[in-house]
Amino acid sequence: MKFRGKIVDVACLNHFTRVVTTISKLTKTCVLRLTPRHLYFVLAGNVANGGVGMWCELAQANFFDEYQMEGVSSEENEICLQVAPELLSRPLRALQSATAVKVKLTRKHCPCLTVAAELPTLTGGSRPVTYDVPVDVIPRRLWHEFREPCVPDFDVSVYMPPLKTMKSVVDRMKNLSNFLVMEANMNGQMNLKIETDLVSVTTHFKDLGNPDWGECCPLLGASHQEREAGAMVQAQVDVRKLQPLLMGQQVNPSRALCNIVHQRVVHIVLLHDDVSLQYFLPAVA
Repeated sequence: MKFRGKIVDVACLNHFTRVVTTISKLTKTCVLRLTPRHLYFVLAGNVANGGVGMWCELAQANFFDEYQMEGVSSEENEICLQVAPELLSRPLRALQSATAVKVKLTRKHCPCLTVAAELPTLTGGSRPVTYDVPVDVIPRRLWHEFREPCVPDFDVSVYMPPLKTMKSVVDRMKNLSNFLVMEANMNGQMNLKIETDLVSVTTHFKDLGNPDWGECCPLLGASHQEREAGAMVQAQVDVRKLQPLLMGQQVNPSRALCNIVHQRVVHIVLLHDDVSLQYFLPAVA
């Protein structure tokens, strides 16, 4: 297995660093899946059993000026690595002033992603800087666990309000309860609610719009088709699992979607020109 990438463009380096930093807010460890055309950060949480799931997809050509990889075989040309995204984001943040950053799969005391660059000095010269990020190689027999998840057969799909606005609302609500009800309908309305024995608070968002999935994805089940447009679909989620997504939204998505399966799961999709991030939040009773 071989992997080597080089980022020269400063804007691409900054963007890649923001993506990895966002991932680090969502999970302590995840799987980095490398293919000839894409990179994926995957958290294969069992949502049905209360786990959080994540799938982040990046087109390598939009970030790397040079990109070379050889997988385990010509038939299965992939590499799957378990990595701590925080350990990867630290050197990327530290090397923002570098003229070029190289990332390479190496073997030292253990398998590592080695991040190397030349940093300018005060005297006008440069000094080499190298960081070794330890990783674990995922065996092929486990690869099936890290395939792209299916979009749930949701009851409602709605565009989300600006994430900064949502973060401000959720930051206030988390002081009242650990659980938040997210509800929406097909009239472009979304409500965030806290309901306890002592207080009931609701924030309303209107005219958000609803994505048209019918033309691009045959996922709409009968429950969606038959439900009245104004009928609210809801799921209660753990605020502590929602908040990291809002805190780490440095991806600056051009669009954010929220799909809700009634009382089962909230599926949030952040879309950028060259990055897509899916986040699965299980409903709690």
